[in-house]
Amino acid sequence: MSTETPSRKPYTGSCHCGHIRYVVHLTLPPAILTSKAPADQTVRIRKCNCTTCHKFGYFHVRLPCAPDDFYLLSPVPATSTGDSAELADMGPEGLSVYRCFSGASAWYFCGKCGTRCFTCFGPSEVVEMDVPEGLKGVEAGTGVKVWKLRKDSKEGWREGSGGNGYFTLNAHTLEAGQDGLDLREWHEKGWILYLDCLDGVEENRFGRPLRGGLY
Repeated sequence: MSTETPSRKPYTGSCHCGHIRYVVHLTLPPAILTSKAPADQTVRIRKCNCTTCHKFGYFHVRLPCAPDDFYLLSPVPATSTGDSAELADMGPEGLSVYRCFSGASAWYFCGKCGTRCFTCFGPSEVVEMDVPEGLKGVEAGTGVKVWKLRKDSKEGWREGSGGNGYFTLNAHTLEAGQDGLDLREWHEKGWILYLDCLDGVEENRFGRPLRGGLY
């Protein structure tokens, strides 16, 4: 367990060509470092050995509450249909999508450069937000139209088994050189949980990847 006090800060990320741009709030170090940390109480940093995540080059960051912690600056639909699938319904200005397994989660990627920034499903909305100054590669402004996931009016946002939404950020797409953000530190301090979703025969663990996985 880290002795550092967790601190919530905004960071920016993008695809390689810049068509996808986002802001994410990360609370680091993770408040809870256990293999079964509650989904709504801590950032969970993970690497999975399944063929999907491995071949996509995914470095998972699971947020305690994606509707509060993530918003998309580009591309943004003119209006929202209320479902995150709308990001793939914007024509050439939207995102491309790949679905596997049950097809519930949308593995979005930029149709121009191929970068995969995030995967999600659940209710969504287009709202106006104030973008603070000092964020790398992002222009500050008030009343900026953004896309974000939305909490259900009755149930809120629930991830995990039986949940009503899902979101994972690909940490590889976070902009380098941001104050307080050093991905090397995540490995050096043992924050990464390695998952066995390839065949589920080993226990998830910190410290060393499982078969078929990588550091």
